[in-house]
Amino acid sequence: MNDQIELYGANTGNSLRAAIALEESGIAYTARRLDLYAKEHHGPAFLALNPAGKVPTLIDHGTTPALIINQSNAIIQYADAKAPGRLAPAQPGPERIRVIDRYFFFVTDVIAPSHAAFFLHQAGQDKAAAIIDLRVIEQLTYAESFLTDEFMAGAQFSMADISAFTIVTAFRDRLEWKELAQLSRWFDTVEARPAVQRGLNVFKQT
Repeated sequence: MNDQIELYGANTGNSLRAAIALEESGIAYTARRLDLYAKEHHGPAFLALNPAGKVPTLIDHGTTPALIINQSNAIIQYADAKAPGRLAPAQPGPERIRVIDRYFFFVTDVIAPSHAAFFLHQAGQDKAAAIIDLRVIEQLTYAESFLTDEFMAGAQFSMADISAFTIVTAFRDRLEWKELAQLSRWFDTVEARPAVQRGLNVFKQT
């Protein structure tokens, strides 16, 4: 544990992406679990850090003033910058560009629409949400074509795998796994990684 870097979160996809990124990067941090049911993320202490009242939030006390990051994807970028080479090739070039390209595919074409569908479900717009969910599933099925090597963007585990893994986990019961041999192999490989397991469990209630 490291009190210099704190990660506030809960057992949500956004929080887990951030935690996995820190774990895979080898960055020491202290996890601060928030009870969303108890509305701890709406308390004044947390709202002072993240006025939107959402998780995750990372605080790096090693800077003056302290660095506060409120977006999971920005936390992944922070981890990549702090530990070059762990989440993407450190040197500029085609291999790094491919990682960034695949990373943003999952962030913009899969995760963002799934969030929109979630809010539509909450608003009682189930038919509209179902259309978006179907699009998400189509995009995840398309990602099978990325897996010409071990991971989503080549031979190296990367931020592309982190962004893909949590959203595939959320839709795992709705995918046609028998038709997705490479995606199935990839998912099992990523899930078995020790750092991924640590990230998945860091916010679970004990």
